[in-house]
Order: sequence, then C-alpha cells, then structure tokens
Amino acid sequence: MQSSEPRPTPRRLPRGRHALSRSEVERVHRDRLCGAMAAAMAEKGFVGTSVEDVLKRARVSRQSFYALFSSKLDCFMTAFDQAGVLLFRRLETAMQEEEEGDAAERGAAQGDGDVAELFERVFTAYLEALASEPAYARLFLVEVYAAGPEAVRRRTRIQRDLAGSLADLMGVTSDAGRFACEVIVAAVSSMVTPAVAAGDMEALRAIRGPVIEHVRLLLRSGVLDG
Repeated sequence: MQSSEPRPTPRRLPRGRHALSRSEVERVHRDRLCGAMAAAMAEKGFVGTSVEDVLKRARVSRQSFYALFSSKLDCFMTAFDQAGVLLFRRLETAMQEEEEGDAAERGAAQGDGDVAELFERVFTAYLEALASEPAYARLFLVEVYAAGPEAVRRRTRIQRDLAGSLADLMGVTSDAGRFACEVIVAAVSSMVTPAVAAGDMEALRAIRGPVIEHVRLLLRSGVLDG
C-alpha cells in the first residue's frame, strides 16, 4: 500500500515555473490520476474506462501517466491501495478516539455493552468512510472484481485483515470467535456492495442499525467471547 494518506481532491500543479521537487510533482500526478481513475470507473466501470478517460479527468499528460504506471491496471491497483489506506485511516481514527477516552469510567475490563458501543462507533466510521468517498468505495468494493485475479486476491487479503482487526478490537481470541468476526466482515461486505454499486448512500447507512443489533445479539449469546 502507499505510505501516505490519499487526497480525495488532489490539487493541480501551478502553471509555469515552480519550486516543487520531482518527487512532489510525481506525488501530485499520482494522486490526481488515482482520483481520476476512481471517478471514471464510477461512471463507466473498469472495462469501459480507458487511459484517455483518466487523462482527461486528471488533466495530466499521457507521458506523465506512463512515467508512473505501466498500464490502466497498474493505475487501478495503486488507486485500490489508496482506497484501502483511506479506509484504514478512518477506522484507526475511530479506534484511537476510543482508546483516548476515560479508561477509569470504562473500568479495567469491558463488558458486552462497552464492546458493542465500540463496534458501533467503528462500524459507523466505516460506513461514513464509504459514503464520503463513493468513487473510491465503488472501486474498492465493486470494480475490483472486474480488474482480474490479482486485484481480487488483494481485496481478499484486506478483508481478512479487517476481520483480524475487528477480532483484536473486540478482544476475541478463540478460534470460533475469530471465525465469527470473519463471517461478520464478509456479510457486511456483501450487504454494502449493492448500495455502493447503486450509489445509494441512504441505503448504505440504513445497514448500520440491523448490523449493530445483530452484533449485540452475538455478544449476548457468547459467540464473540474471548
């Protein structure tokens, strides 16, 4: 993955002479091209999007494109990684805010209610990340399956990482509990994808309540015990 957080609306380079280094110019071009790739695919899909479509949206030369990427797929994979970085940064922020809360009020051990509230905050952050970046969300959840086997393998690895992060977040250590977290992540992915594909952010946010209630039920039943 890219080491820096993606910029949803990358700035254009100033006209004429400027003091930017070559690496800074390349970073700006890369960000613009990845954003343009996501925007083009939101309209035309992976198959229907051409390099020319991306260049027109990014206002970057073909020469600059091929100085950074070997192909449309190469650009897509970089944009996919940026989408993953954006998602994980949003989730990390939600988790850090929880960790910085008043530990004394929560007590040394978390009860089911505390864990459920933590899940609710992080899951809400996940949905809002998708809703706030619909083009990247579509690329990450929908167009990835048209991009070929390597893209799908990368998507599968990220989903597995999300499941592991969820289990760690909720203090789940047993094999059965961690498998339940994998099921939750897979189910959520299948539920949010149609809404993202349709561009229906209202339907996307409507998933929040039922999923949170189901996780509360799993907590009460002991399925997610450590």
